[in-house]
Amino acid sequence: MEKKTLTPRNIVEQAGKLTYNESQQAWSLIILKKDFLNEFPQLKEKRSSFSYKLVFHRAGEELEKNIKKLTKEENIPILMFLYREEKE
Repeated sequence: MEKKTLTPRNIVEQAGKLTYNESQQAWSLIILKKDFLNEFPQLKEKRSSFSYKLVFHRAGEELEKNIKKLTKEENIPILMFLYREEKE
């Protein structure tokens, strides 16, 4: 099956929460908000199938090198930051 990269129309910055999934016993649910879905209208197609790929870099130089490679291939990387929220 061929994979086609989805491309947003605008820059999207959004914050949200990870949700714990009991059946998978992992923090595995990420809720995509309406603004995000508006930039990727394909994600509203209920009969379509989508996948994702996460790439982690341990150093900024590695990330920079990979971003240059990805943009040559016309892939648009999405930056995702993970935070631990401290209870007040």
